[in-house]
Amino acid sequence: MTATLGWLRRQLPGIVALVLVTSVFLIARLPSYSAAETENIASKFAFKPLSISLPSGFNQQTIRKVNKDYEHIDAWISSVGAAIAMNDLDGDGLSNDLCLVDTRIDQAVVTPTPGARADRYAPFALNPGTLPMNDHMAPMGCVPGDYNEDGRIDLLVYMWGRTPILYLAKPSATKLSAYAYEPTELVPGANSTNGKYTGPQWNTNAATIADFDGDGHDDIFIGNYFADGPVLDSTVSGGVHMNHSMSQGFNGGEDYFFRWTGATTGDQSKVTYQCLDNVLPKDSSKGWELGAASNDLDGDQLPELYLANDFGPDRMFYNRSTPGHIKLSPVEGVRTPLVPKSKVVGHDSFKGMGLDFGDLNHDGIYDMFVSNITTSWGIEESNFQYMSTAKNQADLRAKLRDGQAPWVDKSGPSGTAWSGWGWDVKMEDFNNAGELSIAQATGFVKGQIDRWPQLQELATANDQLLQNPFWWPNAQAGDDIGGNQTLHFFAKGPTGRYVDLAPKLGLAIPIPTRGIASGDSDGDGLVDFAVARQWGEPVFYQNQSPAAGAFLGLKLTRDATPVAGTLPAAGSPVTGAQITVKLPDGRCFIARVDGSSGHSGRRTTDVHIGLGQNVTGPVQTHIQWRDRTGQVHDQDLSLTTGWHSLVLGQQAKEK
Repeated sequence: MTATLGWLRRQLPGIVALVLVTSVFLIARLPSYSAAETENIASKFAFKPLSISLPSGFNQQTIRKVNKDYEHIDAWISSVGAAIAMNDLDGDGLSNDLCLVDTRIDQAVVTPTPGARADRYAPFALNPGTLPMNDHMAPMGCVPGDYNEDGRIDLLVYMWGRTPILYLAKPSATKLSAYAYEPTELVPGANSTNGKYTGPQWNTNAATIADFDGDGHDDIFIGNYFADGPVLDSTVSGGVHMNHSMSQGFNGGEDYFFRWTGATTGDQSKVTYQCLDNVLPKDSSKGWELGAASNDLDGDQLPELYLANDFGPDRMFYNRSTPGHIKLSPVEGVRTPLVPKSKVVGHDSFKGMGLDFGDLNHDGIYDMFVSNITTSWGIEESNFQYMSTAKNQADLRAKLRDGQAPWVDKSGPSGTAWSGWGWDVKMEDFNNAGELSIAQATGFVKGQIDRWPQLQELATANDQLLQNPFWWPNAQAGDDIGGNQTLHFFAKGPTGRYVDLAPKLGLAIPIPTRGIASGDSDGDGLVDFAVARQWGEPVFYQNQSPAAGAFLGLKLTRDATPVAGTLPAAGSPVTGAQITVKLPDGRCFIARVDGSSGHSGRRTTDVHIGLGQNVTGPVQTHIQWRDRTGQVHDQDLSLTTGWHSLVLGQQAKEK
């Protein structure tokens, strides 16, 4: 018996490997939908591509100038920055305004969504005014939010080469233009020499806003990619380093939390924050962040935080904060013998790019979708479709408090594991069928010379070489790494397995994409979406899906009266408010006022829930939120399907 047990112990690694190989084989052999079945699923969706208007007068580029030590990989360094957000910036009651970063001109641009009423104002670039700038920086993303709490939507622009800038909407503006915003520093006291910026050289690629400490005011998380340094300064050599590992990279830029402390309103308004740089453990705070999402997962109105990291494990944190004090503790998945380490929350070695929360199985608990690099004959990791295993919110809360993250990856059997070099992702019910679809941006660098072989060699190189850019293979203009990969659009079929409908819907354009913004731009109850392309024109997809089902749409704003002015005010979004709808057939739908989730795409702060074809009459809706004093409220409402505008204070009241 002892000899037999010893033999089994020696053979255990081989047995486990054989089981894993068999499991992967069986997953790959899972039945797919027939052409007719796929056609039938696709017939329920339709999108019309429309061009997005951009301002003229800017010089265009095809690649950025970079630090001298990085010239041979300047295409790699120039592979991020395309971003897009959708919201109601002009207060007309519709999420029909875009804030986008166009890498070809390296400007943050505000423009109307195309279609009806696209002539409300001319597209324009945000102007930093008298704030110090220089020639070695570039915008990377735009996050809408009411930062000074005056009822108008402001804009946060984060950058490489500089600390972020807040553009605060002026109440006296008569329409949207560059003069309608007052630029102000997120980090006060920016250094300058002869008017040129010489302050901290942050290289930011992730941001999310949420009331982290539960005091009733939105805070800001900033996640940096490169450590501080002159990445885009072509006049210098050095001062920048690459990741010191492909799977355990903990030498990226520092992460920061900005806790809201006060604001003044008016045309010269200000907002102040306390900068906190010690909230996360050092290893977690120095990841190479490309995505961030915050959301209250356990029902206590304190948002959890998930960070998608390049070159190392993603991180997830449970919120234990109290007013005035932000405290987050790490949570990790529990590994079992048949689950690879990289499929466990907090232990992966993949290249996290973006993520989103959504309830994919109607159990009333959020699931998560995380984008990774998933290219066959390139780097074939997998996306994560993390499905919750908690019994209910109470069970989830208990596990999170114990440091456990009860989610398991089901991307393989669900058909969502492989797509390409993944980036932003948005889960929305695009045809109001009562099921979330998954829109995902993919692709890296477009050119003519295939560089996947050299990249594969780099991925298997000794970690000691990686930090020095000298050892990195060329990635310059003309080189191609996943350049023909396209947008993906995963829709659930009748068996529960997903199918990519992008080719059927005309979405599979071979141009690298980065950010996805979603929202109902024309008030017809169908979610439209806009896509930011890296070194390509952005595109808007107007939703024209046939036979749409019922939906519930909510515009949830604070009960405070917006500051008086000529620029209409949409109202201050109640970031983090949670909505639950339960139908008589037992299905549960959950959604939230999103403070921005993903890589570089931001959905509207409106809430949209598709309910399906057979829903008539009022639906039972539960809303939970914090007021401006930090007090938690919840209320049950019976709401008819369609759009509703509610103000949330001590109670929820319809406008």
